[in-house]
Amino acid sequence: MDIQELDISKVINPALVNLELQATTKLEVINELTDLLVKTGAVVDRDAFIADVLYREEEGKTGLGEGVAIPHGKSVSVSNTSIAVGRTKEPVEWESLDDKPVNIIILFAVKNSDATTTHIKLLQKVAILLADDEVIGQFQTVQTKEDFIKLLAKNQV
Repeated sequence: MDIQELDISKVINPALVNLELQATTKLEVINELTDLLVKTGAVVDRDAFIADVLYREEEGKTGLGEGVAIPHGKSVSVSNTSIAVGRTKEPVEWESLDDKPVNIIILFAVKNSDATTTHIKLLQKVAILLADDEVIGQFQTVQTKEDFIKLLAKNQV
């Protein structure tokens, strides 16, 4: 599958977006976003998935800078690869490339069988998007879940 063929709308929907996260810590953010994944059936074992995400967090920084983090968990607890997105009211401390806190978190839940292909393509696609300062600015101000998803799906063919 070519990266152009990967349709972000297949891995995210409005039920996986929360633009008003209550979290004030990294763990709270991961918990809140995981709850969205559990509610939609994308994650079948909440605690095991969170443990996998935290394990990955120990391996390296997932804060990209500019207030954005992309934590991810490859896990047997994931029934279908999905993305949950959240925006916090106040910036949250996170290990990031610019050493600044984040308030936009894109959590990847990756099914083990998708770990090498789909996972990498999703990360690539989001990373390309996040290289655009204008897009990051729009993530900060977008008002609806649907508009956030449209922004994530930007430049889709």
